[in-house]
Amino acid sequence: MTTSNIKGALEALLFVSDEPVSGVRLAKVLEVSAGEIDSALADLAQEYHEQNRGFQLREVAGGWRLFTHPAFHELIESYVLSWDTRRLSQAALEALAVIAYHQPVTRAGINAVRGVNSEGVVSSLIEKGLVRETGRDRNQGNAILYGTTRTFLEKFGMKDIGDLPPLQDFAPDDTTKSVIKKRLGIESDAATGDEEIDENIADSYGEDDVLETMEEISEVD
Repeated sequence: MTTSNIKGALEALLFVSDEPVSGVRLAKVLEVSAGEIDSALADLAQEYHEQNRGFQLREVAGGWRLFTHPAFHELIESYVLSWDTRRLSQAALEALAVIAYHQPVTRAGINAVRGVNSEGVVSSLIEKGLVRETGRDRNQGNAILYGTTRTFLEKFGMKDIGDLPPLQDFAPDDTTKSVIKKRLGIESDAATGDEEIDENIADSYGEDDVLETMEEISEVD
């Protein structure tokens, strides 16, 4: 490998590393001598310093790691904190409500309730730390199951999932129930009890109404 290639490879490896990486380890990965690695690392650190880049390469804890430049720490702090203060989008709130009330739930289950593909919003919720993978559903092709996180509880001020407002609190009045029954094609007869009808209504109606409550207490994006 040329010196330029070694430097490029080192930058790529250090960029994806979440802890200091020793020169010996890097030399083994790139299959070059430790001396070449040490020289390339020193050159990179010097180049970043001279060019006043937004990041630095430092030798710490027996290895090398990329760090943001101290001059920009206040800017970074302000930017990172803003992630927690922006409100969630309507789509994200919908998906989060479905997951919160139906967890553990597969992506297909989320899509079924929302009526649209939720892959993007679920990924966003995972990135924000509000949702996590909780296991696999063997009855649905080993599909990933999703649930809320401790961060979700913290952001929404709850001790546990039991603190979620009951869906019954958002149940419609009798007139609205009648309209919903017609839309769902539900006929009230001796074979269909009111309890079953109400469950069907809650499944199709409750999550949407609870969004208003979640929006009121939400402080995240």
